[in-house]
Amino acid sequence: MNEKAIEGRSTTRLLLVPLDDIVVFPNMNVTLTVDVGDEERVFLVPRSHDEYARIGTVARVTDRIRLPGGGRAVALEGLHRGIAGAAITDPQGRLFVEVDERPDPDEVNGRVRELEREYRAVVEEILELRGDDGRIAAFVRSITEPGALADTSGYSPDLTFDQKVQLLETIDVRERLELALEFQRERLALMQVRRRIQEDVESGVEKQQREYILRKQMESIRKELGEDEASVVEEYRQKIAEAEMPEKVREQAERELSRLERMGEQTPEATVIRNYLDWLLAVPWNKRSEERLDPQHTREVLDADHAGLEDVKDRIVEYIAVAKLRKERGIEADRRSGAILTLIGPPGTGKTSIGESIARATGREFVRISLGGIRDEAEIRGHRRTYIGALPGRLVRALRDAGTMNPVIMLDEVDKVGSDWRGDPSSALLEVLDPAQNHSFRDHYLDVELDLSEVLFIATGNTTDTIPGPLLDRMEVIRFDGYTTDEKVAIARDYLWPRQRERHGLREDEVSISDDAIELVITEYTREAGVRQLERELGTVLRKIATKIASGEVEPPVAVTPALVREALGRQKVFRETAERTAVPGVATGLAATLTGGDVLFIEATSHRNGDKLVLTGQLGDVMKESAQIALSAVRALAPKLGIDEEAFENRSFHVHVPAGAIPKDGPSAGITIATALASLLTGRPVKHTVGMTGEITLQGRVLPVGGIKQKVLAAHAAGITDVILPERNRADLEDVPERVREEIAFHPVMSIDEVLALALEEKPVESHAAL
Repeated sequence: MNEKAIEGRSTTRLLLVPLDDIVVFPNMNVTLTVDVGDEERVFLVPRSHDEYARIGTVARVTDRIRLPGGGRAVALEGLHRGIAGAAITDPQGRLFVEVDERPDPDEVNGRVRELEREYRAVVEEILELRGDDGRIAAFVRSITEPGALADTSGYSPDLTFDQKVQLLETIDVRERLELALEFQRERLALMQVRRRIQEDVESGVEKQQREYILRKQMESIRKELGEDEASVVEEYRQKIAEAEMPEKVREQAERELSRLERMGEQTPEATVIRNYLDWLLAVPWNKRSEERLDPQHTREVLDADHAGLEDVKDRIVEYIAVAKLRKERGIEADRRSGAILTLIGPPGTGKTSIGESIARATGREFVRISLGGIRDEAEIRGHRRTYIGALPGRLVRALRDAGTMNPVIMLDEVDKVGSDWRGDPSSALLEVLDPAQNHSFRDHYLDVELDLSEVLFIATGNTTDTIPGPLLDRMEVIRFDGYTTDEKVAIARDYLWPRQRERHGLREDEVSISDDAIELVITEYTREAGVRQLERELGTVLRKIATKIASGEVEPPVAVTPALVREALGRQKVFRETAERTAVPGVATGLAATLTGGDVLFIEATSHRNGDKLVLTGQLGDVMKESAQIALSAVRALAPKLGIDEEAFENRSFHVHVPAGAIPKDGPSAGITIATALASLLTGRPVKHTVGMTGEITLQGRVLPVGGIKQKVLAAHAAGITDVILPERNRADLEDVPERVREEIAFHPVMSIDEVLALALEEKPVESHAAL
């Protein structure tokens, strides 16, 4: 407060008039039913729950009024604020207080003027929202003193008693304006929210009224056009009659149609019923593709589309032949004799594409359902109609898309189906893929029996390990074990090269490639069971050629030679390093089967004095670690036969490592390879670089059978291995190996580790290891 204001203070003894739950501000006129005697001025102090405010209002008596019945009232005008001091009671019992009067100062600074302008703007916005006719706004504009302007908040019915007392007790004009502005901003925000809510409600009501009027108008128009509710129901009834549904399905459809007819079009349930009827009518209940039952034609189509894959082709031809015989001899179709084929093999071997070829060969429609990553059972069986946005499952949608009841449905990536709290889709597939049950499949949405027995299901996957046992039991598994180099050359020449040539805008007479160049791409730039990487590399070669032809660097025709392949693809990416790796004792070449086909792996062994530990590295699984321990024990037991001194094991630790260390490895089939590496280390005799091996070993040194023989042999052939050691009981599996591969590789079935070491180890030890 400035000095002038301090000097202008005065202390006066005034009659105390308590005000219960009301607050009187300076410049405010009120009439109170109190008796003030002859006093010209009084001190009005707010009181709540017997507690007085610290600051009150000095008021002047402007009129005395006599009320009917003898009562008295006075008209008062607030002058300015005052601070209550000492209290004195007169002989009549009235309470007087010493009041330190505090009128507002006359001088005003720039900040107060800014607050004054803000306050006026907020109040005018509030008055506009409240629908003021302009009189209150004019009253506010007429006030020139900032203190009196802030006190106008006391008129607001939205401020609480405590807020008004807080405003009264703020003597400083600037602080009072800031407080009043804060209160008015809160009021404005609240009123704006209320206005938005009111507008939303009004717009919602208006929208409903508008929709109601439009619907009524639409009903009138449809009646004039003869398209009223009765005609919609008749349209559905006609469609149901034409759909040739099974008896129980037709009864269900008619029941739902009767419900729609009773409740009318305007109810929310009507939309649900109409959607349900639309889906019932979308199923091709009595439509079937005319199947071409010609085994010879089927084989020709399959051979034209795919090289190799003889097992799959034979099975499809057998299926067509049996169907042809049953039809020719008038044998009634058995609803429990459906075909469910499961193609298991590495990526890029043609599992998915052969489904389209099968559909084309048999004259059926083809639909593909990708199951990879599905975790919700409703994706297979559908949602119940009680849920908003419910839909049938993927099988019903597949039949709708096919337009027939006997399509070829491919269930792609069936080994990658997941499960969580929403259900287990693989359990729902149990019924779908069981020929004894799928003639009465029930979708949750349609809730009627659906005959899937005429569907030819073809499932695909990379491995059977992740497919649940009960589901796998219902499948007829056909394994894809990858292609030989000759088969890849044929596929690249007849399918991949023409397709990539067309994609890159080149004509057949502009570019050609020799088989030698294709084989170079296969052996030096790819290592895979399938042909996806091979197709990408051929695409790279064609892009380089297309760029040169488009820029005028070369003139067509262009013949792709091995030299041109190396120029386009750069340095060699895949190396045959068997001879180099096994030249040192303690390294043996093993054969492994992976999700991407067969592979060659090297097992390295070394040892050092001081200790008796077996250290295993290379991200080995528990089964492979146990195989290593068994291999070491078997070699130690056979030490005398191998010419190994028993003392070679005393106080010696062994370390077995399987590169590459970043790739997890597991399984028992590396048992004889680990034993051979350890025997090679201890005898100093290197393993022959032409030898690869696979087989499980026991403590007695016996060799047990393993799986994936075809994949492993193909990997050995691709790596240049000419001798393969395998268990005797796997001899029959060699029939699955292509004939050309069998001619180029010598197979050595064995029953014990003695035979393995006799075949695998060189005759003489390396000099540096002879003394070990």
